[in-house]
Amino acid sequence: MEGLGDALLGRGLAGALDARIAATVSPPPASGIRDPASGVLNGPQIVSHALELADAVGEVLDAGDVPLVLGGDCSVLLGGALALRRRGAAGLLFLDGHADFYQPSAEPSGEAASMDLALVTGHGPPEICDVEGRSPLVRAEDVVIVGFRDAEEQVCDGSQPLPAELLALDLAATRAMGAWTAAQRALGQLTRPGAPGRFWVHVDADVLDDAVMPAVDYRQAGGLSPDELATILSAAMATGSVAGVEVTIYNPALDTDGTAGSELARTLVRGLRAGQTDSRSAP
Repeated sequence: MEGLGDALLGRGLAGALDARIAATVSPPPASGIRDPASGVLNGPQIVSHALELADAVGEVLDAGDVPLVLGGDCSVLLGGALALRRRGAAGLLFLDGHADFYQPSAEPSGEAASMDLALVTGHGPPEICDVEGRSPLVRAEDVVIVGFRDAEEQVCDGSQPLPAELLALDLAATRAMGAWTAAQRALGQLTRPGAPGRFWVHVDADVLDDAVMPAVDYRQAGGLSPDELATILSAAMATGSVAGVEVTIYNPALDTDGTAGSELARTLVRGLRAGQTDSRSAP
């Protein structure tokens, strides 16, 4: 997935969003081992990368722009969440085919990409969660997850449950409401009285239907259509409260004819251009 950024930029994403390239943040070499303290694969490297990414995202935020992080796997969420936490509280709109709420003992390989939502909400090992003593980076009541479809697998694997105060709209619930209504339900939670007033948007490419987006490393049948994802993103952008966005998991090495990446880029442009102001996005 390390080619995600170059692949989407190569499809004209920056130009279509009137964006500038603010920074390139490369991760440190992976150790390939589970950190004995946290139980997380490449744990110290993930923290190191989160700190560097948070610095880069913070510079974009402080310039008054909206950062768009084109990441690899979902552990990049730590960097964006930390950047916002340094500047106060923020919410999180989590668009993902998986809930990503595993604890290290239930994740077979210890991959942080399966537990990123747990980590940023403080439901994981402090060595990863409590970066700079700021845990939780996002309060569970300020998170809405939309479009996940792995609930049965979570139970079978022994994943810890999602907190009751976290609003969770799985794929079935999202479909039953319709994408627009589901988006309004989610955004109502994120912009309610007492909420932080701004939120980060996490987009995992595997939230899309597998028939449209097969170029991911952990496939599941079903998922949102491009129209549904664009509708949710458009509604989010129209609030004027989106602090930043990240895109993860698309693997161009698995996209032999390029159609999945082209559809992802088109969908992102359709969704993110809605409500666009004079502030520039910065991949």
